[in-house]
Amino acid sequence: MNVTLRNAEPGRSVRILDIDLAAAPQHRLRALGMIPGTKVSVLQKKRSGTLVINLRGTRFALGSAMAERIGVEYV
Repeated sequence: MNVTLRNAEPGRSVRILDIDLAAAPQHRLRALGMIPGTKVSVLQKKRSGTLVINLRGTRFALGSAMAERIGVEYV
């Protein structure tokens, strides 16, 4: 079963496996520290599909379309 960040349950931690985005957003996420192997905690899922995550001690919001392109596994 393929799990994406969009499908991750709030309150759970996941490990990034791959990021399948266009070059610009992928580079931006990498600059923020989101690289394969990084642990991310899903803090909240909003009705709009936006996810609030904790990445290396910092909270970020990601749109559902972007989160759908990030493969993860539960930790």
